[in-house]
Amino acid sequence: MPSSPPRLAMEHRRRQPPAPSAPTYLAATLAFLTLAAVAYFRAAFPRFPHPPATRGCRHDAEGSWSAGVFLGDSPFSLKPVEHWRISSGPGAAWPVANPVVTCADVAEAGFPSSFVANPFLFIQGDSIYMFFETKNPIASQGDIAAAVSKDAGTTWQQLGVVLDEEWHLSYPYVFSYGNETYMMPESSKKGNLKLYRAVDFPLKWELEKVLLERPLVDSVIIHSKGSYWLIGSDLSSYGAKQTGELFIWYSSSPLGPWSSHKQNPIRNTGNRPSARNGGRPFIYNDNLYRVGKDRGGGSGYTIQVFKVQVLTEDHYKEVAVPFVLDKPLKGRNAWNGARSHHFDVQQLPSSQHWIGVMDGDRVLSGDSIHHLTIGCMFYGAACILVLLLGGLIGAIKCTLPLRWYLPHTEKRSDNFDIEKQVLLCHKLSWLICNVNRLGSLIGGKINYRAWKDRVYIAFIILVSVVLTFLGTNYIFGGDGAEEPYPIRGRYSQFTLLTMTYDARFWNLKMFVEHYSKCASVREIVVVWNKGRAPVQGELKSMVPVRIRVENNNTLNNRFKIDKEIKTGAVMELDDDIMMACDDLERGFKVWREHPDRIVGYYPRLAEGWPLEYRNERYARQQGGYNIILTGAAFMDHELAFKRYWSKEAEIGRQIVDSFFNCEDILLNFLFANASSASTVEYVKPAWAIDMSKFSGVAISRNTQEHYHARSKCLAMFSGIFGNLTSKRFFSSRGDGWDV
Repeated sequence: MPSSPPRLAMEHRRRQPPAPSAPTYLAATLAFLTLAAVAYFRAAFPRFPHPPATRGCRHDAEGSWSAGVFLGDSPFSLKPVEHWRISSGPGAAWPVANPVVTCADVAEAGFPSSFVANPFLFIQGDSIYMFFETKNPIASQGDIAAAVSKDAGTTWQQLGVVLDEEWHLSYPYVFSYGNETYMMPESSKKGNLKLYRAVDFPLKWELEKVLLERPLVDSVIIHSKGSYWLIGSDLSSYGAKQTGELFIWYSSSPLGPWSSHKQNPIRNTGNRPSARNGGRPFIYNDNLYRVGKDRGGGSGYTIQVFKVQVLTEDHYKEVAVPFVLDKPLKGRNAWNGARSHHFDVQQLPSSQHWIGVMDGDRVLSGDSIHHLTIGCMFYGAACILVLLLGGLIGAIKCTLPLRWYLPHTEKRSDNFDIEKQVLLCHKLSWLICNVNRLGSLIGGKINYRAWKDRVYIAFIILVSVVLTFLGTNYIFGGDGAEEPYPIRGRYSQFTLLTMTYDARFWNLKMFVEHYSKCASVREIVVVWNKGRAPVQGELKSMVPVRIRVENNNTLNNRFKIDKEIKTGAVMELDDDIMMACDDLERGFKVWREHPDRIVGYYPRLAEGWPLEYRNERYARQQGGYNIILTGAAFMDHELAFKRYWSKEAEIGRQIVDSFFNCEDILLNFLFANASSASTVEYVKPAWAIDMSKFSGVAISRNTQEHYHARSKCLAMFSGIFGNLTSKRFFSSRGDGWDV
């Protein structure tokens, strides 16, 4: 029998100081829970809610896949669609940018979807069809959907789900044979490889036959040297799912019957398993190439291309060849920044150009589970601190009565069971004694009435709240990606332009490194007005940086006509303003909806007679604004710069030089003078930091003098270009971003 309960715990109970009142501990706990709730709701319901159907789909455990288009003169010289500076019509800006098909597009067509992957192209006349896997989040399985493009892959019209079975479908390889069109999707969940025939292309398909009674994945059929070759990965053998062993069958018809290749499973040099198929094989310069995917160091699959050197019934040999598309450098801020595992390329029949389509993901598989795990760990640490606080102030008794674990005394027929019970209770008694000893050491160590101990209590509560915020952010805050906002399912890019000089170089380094990571930024142009210009390598950037050195130090250089700018939109941004990438993306979306306007983040109001320059606070008191500062604003650079450098604006540019100020006010007058409609739009940033307050080199550091000079400019400009009295009211767009 175990020994009686130790006296240590009993004496501890007698010596223990009286616990503080329960309301004290409950008040501290209530404060903690209140802050936890605030953190939760801030993460679950952001300050700036996203308008319906403007964001990409939230990724699940498998990632957030989408599809992009690439164009080029050959399969080995493809560039993403944005490289070609293609416009998709008025209002959406240019260039059209990847991704061109996302799960949001499928959802807008009326079909729930959580990702888009494994795209295949099928060209019929002037129409390009894309067949792809779309995951149904309700049924948790893959279906086959389709889209069509009439403009060489620039824009896509969603046709919806075209093949839906009771099992998972993916990898929709489509080909023609005779006068029929066939689809051979993966159906390994049924243990076989099925072939479907189009009865109403591309919307309706029916089962033609089962080609092989094997669970093949990523299968293709190619015609070479008078025979048909079926290439796929067989998952029926042990460990094949990890290796993706490649198998080949051959036949005189794509409908079979199929004979197994003598070398199955196919091995590459060094007896390594050949990579699984990652798309359609293609012929270029009379050579056959196979697209494969290789698992790269735990970060998902990467695309590989192999040149097939020998393909006979007895022998197969291939070698890897260089194949490099533009590598995404923005990580999860790029649509394919984390991984890609499928690529299909076709030659356009009406030209010598090639079109390729590739899937990509911005997050790794299991990322959501990873975030959930870390978030729960933060929550657990916060709960432990709360319990520890309760023990330290004596509100929680850290003792456990041993009588709960004493062995039962009733008679048992099995002496062996009694011995095990006694041994177990003895071990539990030892554990409880140690717990009680720990409780006696920490119990009542903090006197909540003493001001010094209150500091300790406040510190523990603060750490608990911080841990709760971190946990909430990991669980409810998303994957950390700053995704762009599409317009009618289309994305675009803009050029970030800033003007600076040598005294502000430290600002510029932070500016470039931060904003180059934003999803829609294509290039950063630095207008260098004075001093030694930076050299290559001094600025850390994810996008190209072009330094445009000017001969004269004038503010007019900000709007100088620049034919090397590759986008329709320019974001003019002072190098001392730091804001979140999402703020830029929201402003870009609003500008794409109003490309004839100046869209920015700092509203001002000019009113009275003569006109007087007023700040944002005054504008809000009056309920409207009529000026947007171009130190942080989007505009059509061809439209804006042409107006600024017109002959009519010459006297205005001279005024800007005389004051070394007011270039943004001049541009506002030029826009207002050219249109009777609203010419400015405001977007409220979630946060913005003006670094000029730290550097002391801004021209506006003396606010009163700065405003006085700008009021003089207003008076002079109004005499030349007319009055500037039309007012744009806050919260008039209805998107909640101009409140």
